[in-house]
Amino acid sequence: MKNHTIVNGRRIASDQITELSDNEVFVFGSNVQGMHGGGAAWYANKNFGAEWGVGEGLTGRSYALPTMEGEASLKKAVERFIDCAKSRPDLTFLVTAVGCGIAGYTPDEVAPLFKEATSLENVYLPKVFSDLL
Repeated sequence: MKNHTIVNGRRIASDQITELSDNEVFVFGSNVQGMHGGGAAWYANKNFGAEWGVGEGLTGRSYALPTMEGEASLKKAVERFIDCAKSRPDLTFLVTAVGCGIAGYTPDEVAPLFKEATSLENVYLPKVFSDLL
């Protein structure tokens, strides 16, 4: 199992994460109500302990990132995620293409929100975001 790699100095999360190592955290797009009914949220709930009703933050072996409440809200949520990642260097955060499924954003809209995360050694972004940064 290899959930992440480094390519040309860029930390890349796998597009297919089916299991996690002990220190890895699956970062998925959610809604603020924590109704994990579809997409990566459903997968996180079923496989990585994301708790129903928890729409943001560390939950199980996952990190819920609310993406359904508008761009300004998403920007603030990504900032809180980055703060969390900074405070938890013991964890490796594997970010999915949050916001680019059910929430309806494009990678061009979401990737720039993660620019600061590119300097964090414990955050791996999806290739589609990394390629844009």
